[in-house]
Amino acid sequence: MESENHTRLTHFHFHPFSTLPEMRVLIFWVFLVLYLLSLFGNSVVVLIVRAERSLHTPMYFFLANLAILEIAYSCVIAPLTLVNLASARKISISLAGCGTQMFFFIFLGGADCILLSVMAYDRYVAICHPLRYMVIMSWKVCVSLVAGTLTMSCLFGIQLSILILCLPFCGNNEINHFFCDFPAVLKLACSDTQAHQATLFIISAIILTVPFILVCISYVFIVMAILHIRSAAGQQRAFSTCSSHLMVVLLQYGCGSLIYLRPSSSYSPEEGRVVSVVYTFVTPVLNPLIYSMRNKELKDALHRVLKKKTLSQ
Repeated sequence: MESENHTRLTHFHFHPFSTLPEMRVLIFWVFLVLYLLSLFGNSVVVLIVRAERSLHTPMYFFLANLAILEIAYSCVIAPLTLVNLASARKISISLAGCGTQMFFFIFLGGADCILLSVMAYDRYVAICHPLRYMVIMSWKVCVSLVAGTLTMSCLFGIQLSILILCLPFCGNNEINHFFCDFPAVLKLACSDTQAHQATLFIISAIILTVPFILVCISYVFIVMAILHIRSAAGQQRAFSTCSSHLMVVLLQYGCGSLIYLRPSSSYSPEEGRVVSVVYTFVTPVLNPLIYSMRNKELKDALHRVLKKKTLSQ
């Protein structure tokens, strides 16, 4: 009888944000605006980098790839969340669909975190070894770094998704979240999940801790190099370029660590939902804003593109 219950439970539904229709409508519009802003802001970054030849450098190549990841990342989470908010009834998702969403979430989120450490290394080479920058950061190296990032995060996503798909589920089929996040789905399993929790912690440590340590090491050398710059204008420009990246790093790694680098016994579904809103809806909007506001070259390129469009019309 127990095995029948295990096989019978193949669909899930998500815990609603609120039972009040007015509150659900308000949350829907807030999320929709954030989602559209994310698509717009990151698309603008990609188009500007592609259109402006002056931005065809490793730094902006990585930035454009980060923006593409943010677009895909938003599209994995936001549409289903918006459908659930807009629907009067509970929308179900199959176990296979849940595993697929989880794979892309881990794949894109992991690639995002690893790519941020690659960008820190790029800034380290640019500031500490400016004369050898184009030799060290050749286009072949840049493409290899991005390909390696995607491959590594893809393998992590496959591993965790398979672990979830192999678990037996019975009884409660309500995911206490707004998407198929690993800790929330793991709570519904009716078997021992200690090995799964250990695997999640190890992969999270690799994706979050290791890149963050590499970022910190890079910035130690960057700060030391900046302090040796005699020109105040040169120091300000170097700090301005790095500060935007550092703000994004702290936001991304900080939110991820609150969810995935803590004991499962202390995991709070309510806290998990709130923090997840930040890194699934808010962060993809802030990233292009932070980079565009703190980066003079990107702002100048945007003005040139807009000017060309205005003159052509």
